[in-house]
Amino acid sequence: MLWRDAACRVVLIADPDYPGYCRVIWNAHVREMTDLASAEQQHCMRVVCALEQALRTALKPYTINLASFGNLTPHLHWHVIPRFEDDPHFPHSIWGERQRAGRQRAVPGAAPRLRALLAAGLSKSL
Repeated sequence: MLWRDAACRVVLIADPDYPGYCRVIWNAHVREMTDLASAEQQHCMRVVCALEQALRTALKPYTINLASFGNLTPHLHWHVIPRFEDDPHFPHSIWGERQRAGRQRAVPGAAPRLRALLAAGLSKSL
């Protein structure tokens, strides 16, 4: 857990191929963004954007992928995935066909740094 409030939480996924891979998970059970009131939608997207910025600052990825799927888990959540040109699936989706062997990236101290950057970013926007 990197961060949480009454509405949602941010979790860091332990995936050696994708350091910094996180999910923003809405706490109340809803399926879609449009199930939320306008203020809740804005809150959720502020968290997603603050997380994206924290990941960009901490990890310096080539790009960030944002995805919201409800196919297997019909509960509102966003995948926020830093992407690197040498990751196993680049330039395709991480759920597609592998393009190369994975190269594990060690990111010492990533969780505390992300936690601090995210908290700082959210303190400005929430």
